[in-house]
Amino acid sequence: MHDVIPFALVIAVASVALLLAVGSSRITAITQVPSPALFLIAASVAADLFPDLGALGIEVDQRIVTLALVVILFDGGMHIGLSRFRPVAGSVLWLGVAGTFVTAAGLAAAAHWWFGFDWRPALLLGTALAPTDPATVFSVLGRREVTGRSGTLLEGEAGANDPVGIALMIAILGSSGGGFGAVAHGAGEFVLQMVVGIVLGIAGGRVLRWLLRHLPMPNEALYPLRTIAFALLLYGVTTVAHGSGFLAVLLAGILVGDTRAPYKREIEHFTSGLASLAEIVAFTLLGLSIPLSSAFHDGRGALALGIAAVLILLVRPILVGLVLIPVRLRRGERAFVLWSGLKGVVPILLGTYVVVEGAPDADRIYAVVFVVVLLSVVVQGGLVPTLARRWRVPMRVVEPEPWAMGMRFRDQPEGLHRYVVESGSPADGTTLRDLPLDEDVWVSVVSRAGRMVQVRGGTTLTAGDEVLAIASDAALVAGLFRAPGS
Repeated sequence: MHDVIPFALVIAVASVALLLAVGSSRITAITQVPSPALFLIAASVAADLFPDLGALGIEVDQRIVTLALVVILFDGGMHIGLSRFRPVAGSVLWLGVAGTFVTAAGLAAAAHWWFGFDWRPALLLGTALAPTDPATVFSVLGRREVTGRSGTLLEGEAGANDPVGIALMIAILGSSGGGFGAVAHGAGEFVLQMVVGIVLGIAGGRVLRWLLRHLPMPNEALYPLRTIAFALLLYGVTTVAHGSGFLAVLLAGILVGDTRAPYKREIEHFTSGLASLAEIVAFTLLGLSIPLSSAFHDGRGALALGIAAVLILLVRPILVGLVLIPVRLRRGERAFVLWSGLKGVVPILLGTYVVVEGAPDADRIYAVVFVVVLLSVVVQGGLVPTLARRWRVPMRVVEPEPWAMGMRFRDQPEGLHRYVVESGSPADGTTLRDLPLDEDVWVSVVSRAGRMVQVRGGTTLTAGDEVLAIASDAALVAGLFRAPGS
């Protein structure tokens, strides 16, 4: 029992650190520096001051961050949902795959010709820095949420290019030698991971959707646990089958996102909170894996600054901009998407792959990736709110709504639907009595800016209102609340 007090002290210190991490959103609101940057800097400085904090080792960090990323991607997929994903699916897949390849290729060429890396280390560095992380974008925007195609495209791109970047890195590390044989082997591994990941992801999403709807649990607290356990199982099975487990959990999350199922709101709240914790843990562990002095030692800081400048000012706007040409966006939205390709957890995780495999120049690659991610989050992330306003990116302010009104039903409430009044829709500026609604349609609740609105015939709906209605034909009624062409 002699270790009870020291262990309690460790718990207390860790709890204080977690409370500070959770409260960092207040600092983000003031400084406009995303919370992930604060986690990285604080953890890396702590690793300098207390070297024993990094005693877990790079392999253990890699495994913990992998688990965290599974949760983050699954929650991200649920947040997107099938209805939001379907209209931009082609654009997301195109940008996620082609954008990853051109970014990796462009950075590899720059690292080789301008910064003196050999070709293989240059390719590993370019691949590690290819994936994006829009979670930091939405973190720095605070209560403002990017709406329209640009918001969905940013979320979808990161969801798609994370598995693509990981699969590409695994394929490169798995190939040996050079020439056509190595290229063919790497391409085959990549295609196999993508195909197996897509097939098992869709199959797993459908199975999970069936479980949520048809297999009741004895306790409501078990529903979120079962969902997360299934996502982890899907990752493990897909990875064992030589597929991209990350892609599989992302697709499963998208398929489940819009599913009406018992305790769905509780599942969403649980996965969202767990994903926030996973992000804190991931960035903190990755920060502890490399002391700040080591990251900037021996000219690595200047090297990373040069590579970051190439990435932000040349590769992303020019090469990815060419990939983005076929995608329908306004000029301001296009510029915002290109600027907001922030780096996050996945590039540093890919850097750990390089270190664990003992690739040439691994330590320098890992240090450069760490500093580039830090610069990307601080510099790009810090300018996101300002540029979003300047480019008139469509956003809405999401005010906190701490109070909820609801009723529990034993069976699924048939015909009850939730709609949001879009700007320019037939319902926008129209009274309830003037809406062309059938007799069997009943508008029961209207919420405006987080406040209840009394439902009467003369109640005028405005853009942003949330409406609960009972209707037998949901598609017909939904058209009244959607803007033309949306």
